[in-house]
Amino acid sequence: MDIRAQVSSVFHLDKCIGCHTCSIACKNLWTDRRGNEYMWWNNVETKPGTGYPTKWEDQEKYNGGWELVGTQLRLKQGGKAGTIGKIFHNPDLPTIDDYYEPFTYKYEDLTNAPAAKDQPTARPVSMISGEPMKIEAGPNWDDDLSGSNVYAANDPGVIQLTEEEQQQLFAIEKMVMFHLPRICNHCMNAACVASCPSGAIYKRGEDGIVLINQDKCRGWRMCVSACPYKKTYYGWSSGKSEKCILCFPRQEAGEAPACFHSCVGRIRYLGVLLYDADKIEATAMKSDGELAAAQREMILDPFDPQVIAAAREGGLADQVIEAAQNSPVYKFVKQWGIALPLHPEFRTLPMLFYVPPLLPLLSVENNGTQKISDDFFTTLEQARLPLMYLAGLFAGGNQEEIKAVYRRLIAVRIQRRAASVGDLPEAELQNARELSGLDDAALDAIYRMTSLTRIKERIVIPPMLREQAIEAGMDPEEYKQGMGFGSRQAPKRRW
Repeated sequence: MDIRAQVSSVFHLDKCIGCHTCSIACKNLWTDRRGNEYMWWNNVETKPGTGYPTKWEDQEKYNGGWELVGTQLRLKQGGKAGTIGKIFHNPDLPTIDDYYEPFTYKYEDLTNAPAAKDQPTARPVSMISGEPMKIEAGPNWDDDLSGSNVYAANDPGVIQLTEEEQQQLFAIEKMVMFHLPRICNHCMNAACVASCPSGAIYKRGEDGIVLINQDKCRGWRMCVSACPYKKTYYGWSSGKSEKCILCFPRQEAGEAPACFHSCVGRIRYLGVLLYDADKIEATAMKSDGELAAAQREMILDPFDPQVIAAAREGGLADQVIEAAQNSPVYKFVKQWGIALPLHPEFRTLPMLFYVPPLLPLLSVENNGTQKISDDFFTTLEQARLPLMYLAGLFAGGNQEEIKAVYRRLIAVRIQRRAASVGDLPEAELQNARELSGLDDAALDAIYRMTSLTRIKERIVIPPMLREQAIEAGMDPEEYKQGMGFGSRQAPKRRW
């Protein structure tokens, strides 16, 4: 057993209002330089929809992530040796049109225009060439239309649905959409780390955050094509790749990452997980439908005396173990089992988990008037969002996995209605308990964690203990070595 610590997070999609405050906070803090205009380390997509960059989920187009070939796990774009031939032309890279061409406006045409009979205008110009351009895309361009058949029809997840499910999804009276915020997943089996020919990308030994060494980066962009989530970006001005750093300078100062701190809906939870690194390769080689459960199995109980002893023997400090015991991420992912990874079939073992959005309440005709359906708690199989679509997003296509999550979420609804309104029979509440596998204490804990928690309960920042690493005389290069499968040997001591 090789126990390591990983800073992880959970996004509760039922609470996201799509305000993009997180995107702007990140943009203003980290990517306001020339060449970074189209870098959105934190973006909020509307699903169903094509996302950003366009159709990033389609790995037939981008060849990102890992694939299982016989008994071997390999990068879909090829190993480091195979990338040499792609240095000057990489067909798997997103084009500028998959993002959008950065633009601004000729504001001086407004401020410096002489008096005239016509109203002056500020024409859009490219920030790359400086030439006038027609704006055809931008950040969150499809935001208001993702739920429609304009963009959603091209969603890779929607394309895989049956014709009947697609018709149901696009029926105007049933049309539905939800918001999906995305940052770097800081994966355990990061494809970007394994693909970098210069070794510029690494996982920090003390917390598992994936970073890019700007001094070593040569701008070959293999990390961009290898990341199936397209969360590594190439700066056309600096010639370097950049990505989300999970605001590690803020965490080292005891502050929450900017997007977490600014989130209006309070959908973001951060904490540390303990996991068994010996299981990384075996877990990543599971079948698509087994990956979500296998990744959950890797996460260890921080209260288990054997786990605590093994963690201490591996060099984890007691403060880190205590942070793992207080981690809200552990509760969501392992204890309650209501948070799932995004596209586990990419086999990178992402460490950002999502609580799927609760199924929208159905409105039905009743004597010419609209009312909420009386049986909306028990219509799981007739949901407005097809379960196959949700399973394709969060469970590798395993519908039983997504059903289990929704039974628990629906049980929380029933328990709260029984407690606050009192109009449900005890038999229905008992049935919800049995289907969810959770008792009243667990259902109440889920409700309180999602509705009534303070920031110190939602965001538990583990101590970085960098001073101890320096005092221990750890070599800086050893200190920064990766921890995922396919990366370099991990340091003997981890903090």
